Amino acid sequence: MSARRHALTALTDEWLVDLFATSGAGAAGCALVAVGGYGRGDLAPGSDLDLVLLAPDWTGDSVSEIADRLWYPVWDSGVRVDHSVRTPAEMRRVAAADSRVVLGLLDLRLVAGDESLASAARASALADWRALARTRLPDLRRSVDERRARHGDLAHLIEPDLKESYGGLRDLTILRAVAASWVTDVPHEGLDEAHGVLMDVRDALHDEALATSRRPTDVLYLQEQDAVAERLGIGDADDLLRMVSEAARAVTYAADTTWHRVGRFARHPTVRALSRRLRRPGPDRVPIADGVVIHDGEIVLAADARPDRDPTLLLRLAAAAAQASLPVAPSAVLRLDAESAPLGVPWPDEARDSLVSLLGSGQSLVGTWEALDRAGLMTRLIPGWDVVRSAPQRNPLHVYRVDRHLIETAAHAGEHVRDVDRPDLLLVGALLHDIGKGRAGDHTLIGMDLVSRLGPHMGFDADDTAVLVQLVRLHLLLPDMATRRDLDDPSTIEQVAAEVGDRRTLDLLHALTRADAAATGPAAWSEWKASLVRDLVGRTGEMLSGEPVREAPQMAARFADLIADEALVVQWHAGEPASHVVVVADDRPGLLGAIAGVLALHRLEVKSADTETVGRRAVSEWTVVPFFGEPPAGDLLASDMRRALEGTLDVESRIRTRARLHAGPAMAARVDFVPAASAVADVLEVRAHDEPGLLHRVGAALSDAGAFITAARVSTLGSEVVDVFYLRRPDGARLSLEDRGRVVAAVMEVLHGIDAARGDAD
Repeated sequence: MSARRHALTALTDEWLVDLFATSGAGAAGCALVAVGGYGRGDLAPGSDLDLVLLAPDWTGDSVSEIADRLWYPVWDSGVRVDHSVRTPAEMRRVAAADSRVVLGLLDLRLVAGDESLASAARASALADWRALARTRLPDLRRSVDERRARHGDLAHLIEPDLKESYGGLRDLTILRAVAASWVTDVPHEGLDEAHGVLMDVRDALHDEALATSRRPTDVLYLQEQDAVAERLGIGDADDLLRMVSEAARAVTYAADTTWHRVGRFARHPTVRALSRRLRRPGPDRVPIADGVVIHDGEIVLAADARPDRDPTLLLRLAAAAAQASLPVAPSAVLRLDAESAPLGVPWPDEARDSLVSLLGSGQSLVGTWEALDRAGLMTRLIPGWDVVRSAPQRNPLHVYRVDRHLIETAAHAGEHVRDVDRPDLLLVGALLHDIGKGRAGDHTLIGMDLVSRLGPHMGFDADDTAVLVQLVRLHLLLPDMATRRDLDDPSTIEQVAAEVGDRRTLDLLHALTRADAAATGPAAWSEWKASLVRDLVGRTGEMLSGEPVREAPQMAARFADLIADEALVVQWHAGEPASHVVVVADDRPGLLGAIAGVLALHRLEVKSADTETVGRRAVSEWTVVPFFGEPPAGDLLASDMRRALEGTLDVESRIRTRARLHAGPAMAARVDFVPAASAVADVLEVRAHDEPGLLHRVGAALSDAGAFITAARVSTLGSEVVDVFYLRRPDGARLSLEDRGRVVAAVMEVLHGIDAARGDAD
């Protein structure tokens, strides 16, 4: 699409040249210059025009009138324009105060008017930039870091911002500016190709927005990806994201290397200090591992290193670089790529130890792995890595693509190596726990098969390989059981203990669970979930050790004084991040659903609920978090609860009103009984699209079907919920097959009704 961008730039230039001529700006000695993306010729269909009218010197109203005659036709055309009127002196003053202005001026290009005026402005902007680079580059680096924190890494995001995410179009502009400063060289390999790919994707994204009458954006949202891929003729959304990732990796690697070199420059404050360094006798090379040295702040190969005769050198260098938190020099990567001998199978002990050292280096692992993986070196080492490399994920909880998620998990696992007796198995298990993704089928089953072969390939014995396979098989066990099962039900602890088998594996799983959640994204973990997992691990550990399993006090004992009270009791116990609500009332059908409805009206998301009936009184305890904002006042919540139970607050109609405002896509719900999940109750799992008051409606349906809810666990995964209910008959007996059929039918009827209402709203 580069020819199209050139054509668009040329057409825009012709139009502006005509406007410039009719405005009288030429006669006044002015120059119209393009800066920023327009100055570079990087116009996308939805781009703004960045323009400056340069005046030889400020002449008051005459230049203002000329500017109005120039800008008004542009405004009237509907084209978005960022414009200003400046003298060369004013332009220099503005640029001195704002790095963003400098970046735009470095791409200054004459559109119409006095060429000498434009050339002088461009020359002065470049000279000032070089003169002030020592002080301006640290500020520019801070702005890059802040932007990276806000917008993430383009190469690894599911919904990246092509311009603002790190490794995107803005960083290409900044790299050109750093190169223009003469402070350091910029690695150029692959940058031109990466620029072309990112611009082509941006063009197609803008085209798609304009074709559907929407304002163009640079964010590649999930719902746009298939259409953009089709416009580019490259297959599907996954192919598109892989292509974007490969381009962004090239930019990220160049940016990381460049900023490291800029940092070295900043640590030597004067040219005299640099010249003294250059006059030192002998090479400045510090050995750090066999065949690996530090040179000028980067990891390079020793002069006598022979990658072709030393197969473990690649991993040894990677481990040394990550442990030292230093970048691998591009020259070292190129040489390893060209000369490295293949590792034998099984790996020698030194290679496996180096891999573990690399994985245990914390966040330094990420940059080192990226530098080598970009050259395809990690794919050579680990069979199957090519499939997960840049592979997208469609789970709304995940921020990263599969390979980056695995690397982040290993980096976070390094925080827990003191908690397990086999840190090596934890770190390798973290790297491989999702290795089965990117393929058709159950990623856990596929991953188990892959790891059963990867373990011996890496030199692990049969017992250690079995543990690694077990970590892959069970990596979702603890969070699933903690959030979807009643931890006070002995069957829950018994099932987890039977699956895990021993205390060592339990500790490894606990550490892996925490690392996996931290690497998934902020929606995947919370202190509430962490506390549930800790409780589950503690009780399971007691059972595996043959100790008595501690049990929470029964609700009848904990709330005996409240149960004895004849009145409705509503207690609000504020907490962070989760709060607790205790309700004691006379038992009746639909009580749990009514309480859930009031909580929904107060925008409280239910995480768990436990209930128990003592005589004619029912006590329930709810764990809740606000959907947004501050939690409600306790007295207002109690008042609405009382009104709802007295029948003076129409909970159902208010929930329906809110539900219409939150209408989402109609997706088939699932309602299933979970076999053998509990020895004392029947466990029903409901999977459906999230909806205000969903728990209220399902609870009411269960009550109408004659089921008594003894406990509930509620999980929200993006826009989907997994609600689990522990059910008994009102007399305490287990449900019959007929009861189960009636329950499923009642819940499905409610869910179908919600879908129908959503369809009407659409």
